[in-house]
Amino acid sequence: MIALSSCSIKDAKDRLSPDESSLDSLSLTPNVADGAKDVKVSTTVKVLAEDGTVSSAKLSTADGATEVPGKVTDSGWRASSRLEPGTSYRLTATGTGEDGKEATVTSAFTTQSLTLEQQTYPAVAPLQGETVGVGMPIIVTFDLPVRKRKLFEKHMTVTTDNGTTGSWTWFSDNEAHYRPETYWPANTKVNVKLSLNSLPAGDGVYGQQDQDISFQVGQKAVTTVDVGKHQLTYSLDDKKVRTIPVTTGDDGHRTRAGVKIIMEKFSSVDMDAATTGVDSEDPGYYNISDVRWAMRLTNSGEFLHAAPWSVASQGHANVSHGCTGMSTADAKWLYDRSRRGDVVEYVDSPRPLEDRNGWTDWNVPWSTWTAGSALQAAAAPAAGEPAADGVVD
Repeated sequence: MIALSSCSIKDAKDRLSPDESSLDSLSLTPNVADGAKDVKVSTTVKVLAEDGTVSSAKLSTADGATEVPGKVTDSGWRASSRLEPGTSYRLTATGTGEDGKEATVTSAFTTQSLTLEQQTYPAVAPLQGETVGVGMPIIVTFDLPVRKRKLFEKHMTVTTDNGTTGSWTWFSDNEAHYRPETYWPANTKVNVKLSLNSLPAGDGVYGQQDQDISFQVGQKAVTTVDVGKHQLTYSLDDKKVRTIPVTTGDDGHRTRAGVKIIMEKFSSVDMDAATTGVDSEDPGYYNISDVRWAMRLTNSGEFLHAAPWSVASQGHANVSHGCTGMSTADAKWLYDRSRRGDVVEYVDSPRPLEDRNGWTDWNVPWSTWTAGSALQAAAAPAAGEPAADGVVD
């Protein structure tokens, strides 16, 4: 016979369920202390939640004019962007603990001030909404050097609508280019996103101004100039459309061989040899005004342009100072069908195109190009390793 002790239903429930007093209350801890000053702009503001969850958080400038976006995470809350210099912020986070009680934490702080000498701004080509040729590289230039190239490149992303991929290469601390292994496929839509605002660039300098640029690649227009045959061939989507007689550089001013890209277009431009380093006393000096339908190919001054003064030589002899000249009618025809980023391939010239004399990106072997990527040149940091200035990205 089993003896049963007497107990109430309430006593049984108390033994089976934990007492409400044994549940922990929520602890909310911001990573920026209340009243902090000179907080680094590279800081990503976070709130750590223990024994509960964050239900909402708001980080904004003290005047409420600008709110910093963020999201709730498994461990609390995290801002989605970094901070602006010389700015006062206020953080408020609310959550619920395991005990069912609500808790709120606030933090007011001010970020470090930065001079212009401590901020590097990125400029991007192509421009927003621009349609470019299949040879157009993505060019990012910084007004101050970026010493932490690897960190910056991690935050420089390029996406396309057709899966085309490529690589960045750094020409210097002030300039990075991006291109695919071969010319862009025609009609590709490209987005460039630079999340560099307040990112440490090194030497006490920080990135400023994120960029989000979308552009489109147009039809595949490739012009081939055969220097030896004095002939230009324009092709569209791999089909020859027109052949034009031209003249290129004479024996003393050879036109360079290689892949060139149309950098800019002028319906009319004055061409002064002094801008290419030729002294006005030099026998080869020239200064021609109102040169029509000109398109720049090199930094040193090679153009495609109308040259009505040399029509008799076009298709027969090379008599220019390095530019590719053609009749005014032919020059306008080509100008009207060309855009920035179109490819112009020069063949059969003994003079090679110098590196960086224009947008010479396509003359670089792919293995050399990818080796210029900061991410290829160095191993990525271990997970959780501080990326820069104690900030984990």
